[in-house]
Amino acid sequence: MNKLASEKPVSGGFKVSVQRFGRFLSGMVMPNIGAFIAWGLITALFIPTGWIPNESLATLVGPMITYLLPILIGYTGGQMIHGVRGGVIGAIVTLGVIAGAEIPMFLGAMIVGPAAAWVLKKFDQSIDGKIPPGFEMLINNFSSGIIGGGLALIAFKGIGPVVEALSNVLSSGVQWLIDTGLLPLVNVLIEPAKVLFLNNAINHGILGPLALDQATETGKSIIYMLESNPGPGLGILLAYWLFGKGMVKHSAPGAVVIHFFGGIHEIYFPYILMNPRLILAAIAGGVAGTFTFSLFGAGLVAAPSPGSILAYFSMTPKGGVLAMLSGVVVATVVSFLVSAVLLKTSKQSESDDNELELATQKVQQMKAESKGSAAASPSAVNAQRSKEQVSKIVFSCDAGMGSSAMGASILRKKVNAAELPVTVINTAINDIPGDADIVITHKTLTDRARQKAPNAEHISIDNFLKSPEYDLLVQRLSE
Repeated sequence: MNKLASEKPVSGGFKVSVQRFGRFLSGMVMPNIGAFIAWGLITALFIPTGWIPNESLATLVGPMITYLLPILIGYTGGQMIHGVRGGVIGAIVTLGVIAGAEIPMFLGAMIVGPAAAWVLKKFDQSIDGKIPPGFEMLINNFSSGIIGGGLALIAFKGIGPVVEALSNVLSSGVQWLIDTGLLPLVNVLIEPAKVLFLNNAINHGILGPLALDQATETGKSIIYMLESNPGPGLGILLAYWLFGKGMVKHSAPGAVVIHFFGGIHEIYFPYILMNPRLILAAIAGGVAGTFTFSLFGAGLVAAPSPGSILAYFSMTPKGGVLAMLSGVVVATVVSFLVSAVLLKTSKQSESDDNELELATQKVQQMKAESKGSAAASPSAVNAQRSKEQVSKIVFSCDAGMGSSAMGASILRKKVNAAELPVTVINTAINDIPGDADIVITHKTLTDRARQKAPNAEHISIDNFLKSPEYDLLVQRLSE
């Protein structure tokens, strides 16, 4: 009945390679988003053109963007490759690339942090089992120090200048698009890439570093708004709310709140996949929004993560609120009008409820591919814990910020209503605490979660928003 039911997930090729690359870049950036937001707020408040200019406090801006943020990225990238030792050497070599350039070295940190950790990892593997007893600490400390120092010198003299030159070329290209008025056309690529979960590679590999360079020079950057604009998705959801049928129509209002205020854009992807023509509405909205941003000189001081309208307000510089809202509203209106026409001219029936379910499953499959995960059984795994054995329930997703936060909020309300003495939290899958009694993840991530918390009970779910496992778990813990 529907193409979605018979399509097989793409398991190889260019798309998966880009997703894997984007996942790696995202892994370096996402854990440090709090630091980026802190820098953005300090910038928006205290620079000379900020909301409350303060010359003294504004001196924090330069050191944070020049040293703190790149070193955090370098450390995180190194840690992903080789644990704490990899993180330390990643930070050391990142400082070398910082000192060797005159612009913020985010691209440099993403390169040298993991690379330095990989070199140290190979060295550690080569001497594994060959260290004389009692010399382990001495050799481990001196090896990381000597290798780190040597690589820092290489980064200072060779990598820093090369990355700076590359950044200047990319920045010139973006500036050319802005000067010629062609920047809105970038959304022709960005909007489909979002639905295919290729946005991490675009955001963290290209747009993010360029936006930071631009924001450092001018105090704001329109590049932050290319992918994160909530307007196109909002227009599509509003059109379904007014012109959809059945469950699709009734589910749209909740999706609007989650998307627009929560900043979880993936909530509207199933609505596009169940009617692929609507990608035209997302593209039209994105192009119109970026054109409006360009027309009014809009920009943000830092990345709005997640892409919520609330984050947009917090990252908008003084005097830029009207320009920001104009772009979001125009994107919403254009996306809504195109979606309305497409929905009114396509056949809709109550069977669309099944279409939405199939599309949602496809989104979860695509998201799993983008995170390098394989599907697991959707049923509960491991031995069930009794009421007396459960004091902490942990929701976990890849970054610990989006879907797991929604699921934790829903279950927390149910737990509180049942007056259960249970704590419900959400974390990244790599940060699952050791005292977790029950771990709840999407079924595609359960195997990874089980490796992180082998002694916990693990529950796999399909949908963080409306899983029957929540009520069954509360009922079990109440008995």
